[in-house]
Parts: sequence; C-alpha cells; structure tokens
Amino acid sequence: MVYTDFDRERTYREDRFAARTVFESERMKVALGYFAPGQFIPVHAPGSDVAIAVRTGTGVVRDGADEHAVGPGDVVVVEAGTERGVRDDDDSRLEATLVTAPPPTDQEHAPVRRGLRRGEFDPNAGADD
Repeated sequence: MVYTDFDRERTYREDRFAARTVFESERMKVALGYFAPGQFIPVHAPGSDVAIAVRTGTGVVRDGADEHAVGPGDVVVVEAGTERGVRDDDDSRLEATLVTAPPPTDQEHAPVRRGLRRGEFDPNAGADD
C-alpha cells in the first residue's frame, strides 16, 4: 500500500508545475500536481485516460477543443487520444491528483516538454499537420 498526503509531498517550482509521482506501475500512474499561479501542463494527446481531481485552487482543463473551468472538489476525466492540458489561474495555487492509465510514454510527452521549454500552454496551436 502507498500512503502519503498533499502536505507531505507539496513542492512548488518557479519555472514550471511540479508533479510528485506517488505510485507507478505498467497499468497506472498516480501523481500529485502542484501549480503556482499561471503554471500549466501543456496540451498533449497521449494514449492513456486521465482522471484529474482538484483539491485546491482554480484553473482550466482542456478536453479536445473545449476548456472547462475547475475548482476544489471537481473531477474531470479525459479519454485516451484526446488533446488535454491543465492550466492554473493567475490568482491561485492549484493542487490536484492526476491518475493516468496506462502511464504515457516518453515519446507521448514530447509536446509537454516542448510546451514547457517554450512557455506555451498549447505547443501545437497553429502547427501544420
């Protein structure tokens, strides 16, 4: 059994969101996400489902072409293969549990790395397919 809590795992970074993996297997990954104001997970579309449970703060979750405002107590599930991203509002610190099944591959996270490097929430916006 894995046991932890948000307070024990809490960490914030100045340059980007922080994710603390608390469990990972071939079937599932569970991470606690910590977002300072304006921080984000860039839009990407891995082959895994994700469930996001917001603990504190407010923000936006991208689900395909739609963006949904989220706050404490909200749970959002985005299916595999759907573009998704999480962005904290400019006036709060968002904390959420992020569960992916199965865990995304390193290759599937290339848009995340690109978006963080460029400071872009949607690194594919305007890109030619």
